[in-house]
Amino acid sequence: MCGIVGLFLKNDEMRPQLGAMLTDMLITMTDRGPDSAGIAIYGTGGDGVKITVQSDDPATDFDGLDAALTDALGSIGLRIADTHAILTLPADKRDAAINLLKARGLRIMGVGEAMEIYKETGLPRDVAARFNLRDMGGSHGIGHTRMATESAVTTLGAHPFSTADDQCLVHNGSLSNHNQMRRRLARKGVVTQTENDTEVGAAYISSRIAEGATLGEALEGTLEDLDGFFTFVTGTRNGFGVVRDPIACKPAVMAETGDYVAFASEYRAFADLPGIDTAKVWEPEPATVYFWER
Repeated sequence: MCGIVGLFLKNDEMRPQLGAMLTDMLITMTDRGPDSAGIAIYGTGGDGVKITVQSDDPATDFDGLDAALTDALGSIGLRIADTHAILTLPADKRDAAINLLKARGLRIMGVGEAMEIYKETGLPRDVAARFNLRDMGGSHGIGHTRMATESAVTTLGAHPFSTADDQCLVHNGSLSNHNQMRRRLARKGVVTQTENDTEVGAAYISSRIAEGATLGEALEGTLEDLDGFFTFVTGTRNGFGVVRDPIACKPAVMAETGDYVAFASEYRAFADLPGIDTAKVWEPEPATVYFWER
């Protein structure tokens, strides 16, 4: 089943509330998929590159990480949040840092100027508490609570999936040609890390954008090149987008006010949003791309 939420803030004064609003929305969707959960938060960029990493044994793997990175790369910022660590470093140190982190056995959750990704197995309520998501601010974010169908219940199998800087995807549904698309992407040098079909969708969208497509064009391409039933919600540095397959059998609803645009698998996730009683609320049309950018 799975549950998706997304929130794009038009009103900058609401940015400190983003994490709290997204967390409440995601917890409301718990019964759509209670095995794992995750959120991507887009905060303020411009301070260098952020790299979010995960470890199953953070007490061991994060011990001495700051010193090792500083010795190899110079001054960096390091913040530990439960099983995740968020590094901030100059853009020209990005690739060297990623190679060093992988050599230490750490898993890269996401990279970007603004994006941080937090995901783990467990209920949304518990995952949110572990990372203190309520206190996180930002301009927009997307979240997902999962009911595993096509791959195991693992941290790496949880959403969101990121396959390019400041880009990520959450998905409700199932792709029937993901293995074919996986091979097609591999021939272009785009290699996925898990068996999850959502990662293939994320890789497809990011590869199209890397080839020069806009976010809207990349989402339109999913309707031609990806088979199955799906609702995609994708985040980028400047906004977020939504697309449903031509049959649109998975539930979806959107709401828009002067302050925000919100997406959820069910309307009840909007219940506590400010101004929802006067919002424009609609069901996104099948095979139609919606996106908002700054």
